[in-house]
Parts: sequence; C-alpha cells; structure tokens
Amino acid sequence: MKPLNNNEPHWLLLENLMYKQQTIIKGPIADMDNRFNKVFSSSSSFHCKFSPGNRLTDIFPNYFSFHLLNRKSDDNIKSYLCKSDSIILQVSLDPHSVVVVLNASIKNHVATSISYIHSHDSLVIKTIYHAVNISSTEAELFVIRCGINQTTHLPNINHIFIIIDSIHATNKIFDFSLHPYQIYSVAISCKLREFFQKNNNNSIKFWDCPSKCKWFLHDTVDKETKKFDLTPILLCRSLWDFSKKQECNNILNKWKMSFPSTG
Repeated sequence: MKPLNNNEPHWLLLENLMYKQQTIIKGPIADMDNRFNKVFSSSSSFHCKFSPGNRLTDIFPNYFSFHLLNRKSDDNIKSYLCKSDSIILQVSLDPHSVVVVLNASIKNHVATSISYIHSHDSLVIKTIYHAVNISSTEAELFVIRCGINQTTHLPNINHIFIIIDSIHATNKIFDFSLHPYQIYSVAISCKLREFFQKNNNNSIKFWDCPSKCKWFLHDTVDKETKKFDLTPILLCRSLWDFSKKQECNNILNKWKMSFPSTG
C-alpha cells in the first residue's frame, strides 16, 4: 500500500474531476480528505483473496460469465430480449435454476435497492433495502451481494441468472484494485467460492438489461425502486460532518495516549 502523503490532495476530490466526470455522478460521494473518510489511494493486496492464483478468476474461470446487450440495432435488442425470455422459461422448467432481477435507485440521498428472486414452482422472493449516503455503484453492489447471498442458500440450486441494468457494477466484483468497493468484492467473492465449491456444475451468469428496454420483469423492479420517495432523518451534510468529527476525535485520543502529558 502506498504511504499517505498529507500534502497531496486526494485523487477523488470533486475539484480534481473534469466537468464531464462531475455530470455523470449519479449519487452523493464523500468530498473530504482520505484521512477522515478512509478512502485510500491504492488497494490493499494483503487479503488472501487478492493474491495471484487465489482469485475467483484464477480458480473458477469457467463458472461465471457476462452477457452484454448489443445496442447497435433494434434487431439485436429484440434478439437479446428473446434470450432473456428463454431464461425465464428455463427456470420455470428447471428446479435447479433461479433468476434474480435487481435494480437500485437514489432519491433525496436515500438509495433504494430491490431484488426479485424467481425460482421453479415457488413464490417470488422480494426484498427491499434502503441506505443513506452511498453512491449508486455501492447500492448496486450491495443488492448484488444480498441477491447472491439469498440464492446460494436456496436448496438444490445450481444455476443463477443475475439480471441487472448496471452490468458495469458486476465487473467490479472481480476487480480487486478498486479499494472503495473492496468490502463488497470480498463478501461476494467468499459467497461465490462457497457456491462453486459445492458442485462442479454450479454457475452464475450476469445479464445486461438496461431500463430503456423495458423488459417486463426488470421493468417491474425498476418502476418500484423509483417510486420510493424517502427523506433521511438527518441531513446528509450533518451525517458526513458527524463522521468527520468522530474520526478526528479518535485521532486526537490516540495522540493523547501515545504522548501523555508529563506536566
């Protein structure tokens, strides 16, 4: 890990972003020094899951796959959506397969994440999550983590289909160099390891499904996440200031313990 340079501004500060980068930010981010928000400039490679030869991509390279939508023509989109329909048909006939439809939305600094789990001859499992002061990517990774956690605990499941409109978030599961999302990467990685080790036939497939396509199952989840209009009890600025003050107090207390007064 690189040593922290107190004189060097943090690379995630808003003032360091270009105008185009600022306009594509979907949710609130912490704009403060990394000594307080604990966002470091490089990833920690000391975790055993990060070591070469021990990553998911090294041990289980054929157990997961990504399916991206080709948006070049309407025919490609129609063909892709037909394949999505076939997944639902497969799950309805196969008791060992399950479809997880996910979506996340942020309004008033409150993230709403919803997962729908469709399995053979079973009622739909619906779960709603709310969180304050997290980015859209964090909300998406969180709901992916929860969806995978739920499905891997279902009995006799071998094939998982994750359908989500933010396929870029799923790529971060296997990219351990992104420190801000490391906590999600590790948690999801551990759960997938357990799932893959249970059976050599187990697999997980991530399917891209943009909201604009309005595919019937994802459209239902998308509309539901966006209908929530919650207001946090405390203002976001107050929450961040409190976190910053709390961290400062911890630093001062450690300093006092290290250098006690001799007077």
